[in-house]
Amino acid sequence: MSLSKIIRDDKVWAIAKESWALSWPLSVIMLYEFLIGITDVYVAGKFGKTAQAAYGFAFQLYFVFILIGIALSVGVVSVISRLYTSEKKEAFSSAVNSSVILVSVCGIIFGLAGLLFSKDIINVINLPTEVKSVIPPLIRTYSLAFLFDYILMTTNGIMRSCGMVKRSLLVMTIVCLLNIPLNFILAFSTPLGLNGIAVATVISIAVGAGLSIYYIKGIVTGFKFSLALIKNILSISWPSGLLQAFWQIGAIVLFLIIGLLPRNNIEIMAALTNGLKIESAIFLPVFAFSMANAVIVGNLMGKKQAHDTFRAGLITSVMGVAITVVLTLIIMLNAHRIAGFLSDNGVVVSESVNYIYIALISEPIMAWGVILGGGLSGSGDTVSVMLITALTLWLIRIPLGYILGVYFGLGPVAIWWSMNLSVSIQAILITRHYFKKSWISKVEILP
Repeated sequence: MSLSKIIRDDKVWAIAKESWALSWPLSVIMLYEFLIGITDVYVAGKFGKTAQAAYGFAFQLYFVFILIGIALSVGVVSVISRLYTSEKKEAFSSAVNSSVILVSVCGIIFGLAGLLFSKDIINVINLPTEVKSVIPPLIRTYSLAFLFDYILMTTNGIMRSCGMVKRSLLVMTIVCLLNIPLNFILAFSTPLGLNGIAVATVISIAVGAGLSIYYIKGIVTGFKFSLALIKNILSISWPSGLLQAFWQIGAIVLFLIIGLLPRNNIEIMAALTNGLKIESAIFLPVFAFSMANAVIVGNLMGKKQAHDTFRAGLITSVMGVAITVVLTLIIMLNAHRIAGFLSDNGVVVSESVNYIYIALISEPIMAWGVILGGGLSGSGDTVSVMLITALTLWLIRIPLGYILGVYFGLGPVAIWWSMNLSVSIQAILITRHYFKKSWISKVEILP
């Protein structure tokens, strides 16, 4: 079909409209995540470069503990978005109830693990001594949020799968309005100090989880736990969980690689912390479009509309890439101003700017791969996304970053370029798999 026919196709515009209606609230939610994260970094920076580096590592470790919750939310969205548009209403209510029970149990388990074993984990990791001593109190406090974060992620996934994305937006608005002022109040006006950042997270996420539970009570009838549906969710979730494990451990390994650099390693760790938060201004909207794509693909597969499913995934990806290009240009043109806002240390600012100029080159490519991958996950094909991402991470990004950056002494610039290469290859492989269309057959996995 020619470009002019595509533009005049009413179905294309209908899909684009539906995609945007779901994507913009999720993009606002991701903006809230960005604002909270950037506030965390700003507040940590006021306690010095060591505190900022410690917060960055603690935050990566936090994600290691909640990665099971992230993975489960992928499975929940894939299953519930299809059940919601099918005729299986009893199975839908059962899936909602079963999902909340499952993630609550997991949240409690990992919360206890964080409280009991976080110090042991930090002791065996090779980090600068001054950074290592600051991390354990942060992790112990963050562990109190695991249960609430598991519930919040899953209930938000349920709401967007059922056309309640604006309710999800309201919940996250309240979380943001609580978290940001509490960051400043608890960190600067109480004895908590740096740990006030983590306490603010616990309080705001707990409130959000309670509100989300209240909202989803209205969409279910009765109460029934289904082991069969739990198995379906887990069969979709485990590859995503493994992927999150590979990804988050990879992020931690990057910090460890930077720790091996002979000069300015703490400043470069702080710069990576800042760079990742700045980059999240782009990545979080991309993630919003990826989540929207998962719901759209899942809903259409529930209706068994294979052709529209394929087109919808592409249309949503193109929209996400267009927005990514604009955001990337804005950030790159203001790199010095943004980096200077997050740190008063000249070396940290300089390294942060280098990260922005190099790593953000691949953002549109990254956006295309991630959003298409979201569509694949919505279909239930999480295995392919996991394999492609894990292979490019551990066969390209990590080894090249170490070999070029540390072994050959090319420094952080080589590490950032290794990241770009892995992102590009990942996007190419996901695109190739998407266009094979084998993933569309996964519509039949539901009971």
